[in-house]
Amino acid sequence: MKASNGINLWVLICFSVYLTIFAGCLSQDGRGRKIEELYLDCEGQRQFAPIFNNIYIENDLSYLGPERAEKFDLYGPADVDESGPFPAIVIIHGGGWQSGDKDRDRQKNIAINLARCGYVCMSINYVLAGEGNPSWPENLYDCKRAVQFLRKNAKRFKVDPDHIGVIGGSAGGHLAAMVGLTGPEVGLEPPGPYEGVSSRVQAVVPLYGVHNLITFDKQDNRSRCRKFLGAGRKENPQLWVFASPVNHISADDPPFLILHGTADKIVHYEQSIELHDKLRESGIDSRLVIIEKAPHSFHLQPRRCDIRPLLVEFFDKHLKGKKGTE
Repeated sequence: MKASNGINLWVLICFSVYLTIFAGCLSQDGRGRKIEELYLDCEGQRQFAPIFNNIYIENDLSYLGPERAEKFDLYGPADVDESGPFPAIVIIHGGGWQSGDKDRDRQKNIAINLARCGYVCMSINYVLAGEGNPSWPENLYDCKRAVQFLRKNAKRFKVDPDHIGVIGGSAGGHLAAMVGLTGPEVGLEPPGPYEGVSSRVQAVVPLYGVHNLITFDKQDNRSRCRKFLGAGRKENPQLWVFASPVNHISADDPPFLILHGTADKIVHYEQSIELHDKLRESGIDSRLVIIEKAPHSFHLQPRRCDIRPLLVEFFDKHLKGKKGTE
């Protein structure tokens, strides 16, 4: 009986040590950093301070030509006829590359808040994948065409063509990162209708995006990737690698602000950590912010936290030349 109690105590001690080590591993990223160190200090955020009280909204405008059904909504400061030009932001919706829409709550929340801070926002629809109809790379081309469209029509929309950013969530985060990281040098510039107009952006914000399709596949989202790419990972691994933002980083890329939540059950925050680390390794200005207990698909005002000041500060710094508080 005594021997049995001794063995049980030893087993209990070993199990407790194991749990302690395991819990420590879970609270760290792949480089041993405490995830808590990346949390946003919600209490320490400055107050959101919009510049404009009134904004305009124009719905269902064309940017891809009369033969295309996809449209965009435009948001901007109102009653400022003598002001401008304003920096612009392209907003890319999510939906697993096969659903979603420009006028969902998240896109409206982002566009309205940024417009009140002096930005012209273009929330776009783009080609979606369907059964037997992959959308790659046409979906990326559409996102880049939006940037080109703003540049080509800068005077019409009071846009500063030299200061355009992009933001997107989930699948839109993947596409936003690809807009920021790829260009004609890898054959990912749109073939038309705006040839000769740059699709380069000056600031990128991916929200809970997919940045490495190969590792994302392990999280049981294989069918979504296969559907929009047109081939499975085993069929065409090179395609999956080529369509992953982490594989297109170079020293001249624009600055990134990367946001992700700890309660995301669709895209694990390791996706954002990997992108951030690789950007920093290449000397790119990148900041990764983890929102504690935030689920997938949050907007700029998730429960318990207001991230509008963080986002505006980032865009102001890189699109308006204002110094941040970091």
